[in-house]
Amino acid sequence: MSTTGIGTFSFRPLDPTTDAELLHDWVTHPKAAFWMMQNAKLEDVERAYMEIAADEHHHAYLGLHDGEPAFLMEKYDPAERELVGLYEPEPGDVGMHFLVAPTDRPVHGFTKAVITAVMEELFADPSTRRVVVEPDVHNKAVHALNEAVGFVPACEIDKPEKRALLSFCTRERFFESKRSLAARGVAV
Repeated sequence: MSTTGIGTFSFRPLDPTTDAELLHDWVTHPKAAFWMMQNAKLEDVERAYMEIAADEHHHAYLGLHDGEPAFLMEKYDPAERELVGLYEPEPGDVGMHFLVAPTDRPVHGFTKAVITAVMEELFADPSTRRVVVEPDVHNKAVHALNEAVGFVPACEIDKPEKRALLSFCTRERFFESKRSLAARGVAV
């Protein structure tokens, strides 16, 4: 659980059956274009998250803001999923995806607070040494967010579905970024 000036963030395991309709609304929204599920049907979303629920190397969580569903977080073992053969994994690497729910009433700083809460959740596990992300090279907004919380781009890689910017954030870089933001008066 993470509490910020924006509210309290918490996580619960995603239930593919009961959460599929909510997720379908999120992943098919125009703002979720980089999630690559724009044309997915409800059953496609349910099936995709049932597969994740059955996978020991990939996990999905519903992120809650003040108790209400507000974002999705996935974590995966990059040595076993997503990045197999595309980089040299290190012990303690954890892959991550996140998606903020679309809203008609955006809150300034909300997405940065979400990614900060996601990173805190991942680093709460002492075995996590480095978080790995692979967003689309054209997703400039997420590149800026990643940089704000300490990610350093390594290289572009070709995945089957996209050209991606492989980036890493160590535990030390994340907490240094948090201290730096706090020193500048940015709420995290």
